[in-house]
Amino acid sequence: MTPPRFSSNNISFQQELKKRINAYFVQNNIAQTGNFALYLKAIILVSAFIATYVHVVFFYNPNIWYIHLVESVLIGLLTAAIGFNIMHDGAHGSFSKFNWLNTTAAYTLNFLGASSYMWNIKHNLIHHTFTNIDGVDDDIDARPFLRMCDTQEYKEMHKYQHRYYWMLYSLLYLYWVFFTDYKKYFSGMIGSMPVKKLKVSDHIIFWGFKLIYVVLFIVLPIYCIGFTPWIIGYLLGGLISGYVLSIVFQLAHTVEEANFPVAVQPDNKIEEDWAIHQLQTTANFATKNKIYTWLFGGLNYQIEHHLFPKISHIHYPVISNIVKATCQEFNIKYIEYPKMKLAIHAHVSHLRNMGIKK
Repeated sequence: MTPPRFSSNNISFQQELKKRINAYFVQNNIAQTGNFALYLKAIILVSAFIATYVHVVFFYNPNIWYIHLVESVLIGLLTAAIGFNIMHDGAHGSFSKFNWLNTTAAYTLNFLGASSYMWNIKHNLIHHTFTNIDGVDDDIDARPFLRMCDTQEYKEMHKYQHRYYWMLYSLLYLYWVFFTDYKKYFSGMIGSMPVKKLKVSDHIIFWGFKLIYVVLFIVLPIYCIGFTPWIIGYLLGGLISGYVLSIVFQLAHTVEEANFPVAVQPDNKIEEDWAIHQLQTTANFATKNKIYTWLFGGLNYQIEHHLFPKISHIHYPVISNIVKATCQEFNIKYIEYPKMKLAIHAHVSHLRNMGIKK
């Protein structure tokens, strides 16, 4: 599918919003990148992950096996938290004003088994530009098991997707690490979009980190604690991580009020400009919950993230007030669910509606 173009209608909204956001940072003499609060959070999360990993691998005690299960769950949660808080900002270049630190933050994804190179293309370039556009945005392509929008083919199994979705979401991390990266690498495609040709250094980084992951999270644990404890703990952590990663991203885009725009032909053009498109396809949730905001890396402020991906998530709670006020002035809908349970309900309802044959 050829990527569509965006209209230039209502460009004044985008210009005014950028002006106000930039003014906030200039007037308060604040950098748009991360600050001490973010760096402290990164240290806490990485330290907790390393400490838990070391205890799981080198201090396993079969007599207190339940501790192993608890720590496996914790590793899964920390994997997701590092992805949300450190990798995500680093990949967008918003973790720090220093490029090397952004690269380091982004490379945490490589240590956790996935490819930051593939993520950058899939997420930064494709998803952030063509959000919820079927055939381009790979994030809404879970076929044949899930039907995310009206333009996707209906299958009989979809009438039950609102009941079994959580099982598929749980598999995301393991599927990502052991299948999708390799599929993209060897096919040279992410959905319908081609992958930019990799340099020699990109190939070395891709395979080097894949090898490191296998050694650290498969070979060494099996050697130290045995196959059975490893496979139980590894699968438990992977399934927990997969579900948390999936549900947070899905609540931001595949909910009842979000749109799935279709390009107008023959011009292959989206009717709204890019900023309006982001607001129509993106939702916030549980923004008053400071614990969720801390753990999810501000991704419950998904609207602000999509409009300003190069601004660190640490600033989203404040700039959301500016975005919301500007939307009200321009009479543009701002989708927000006050509580996470309401967003989950809206997501499940959307899946149920997509499972009805029309």
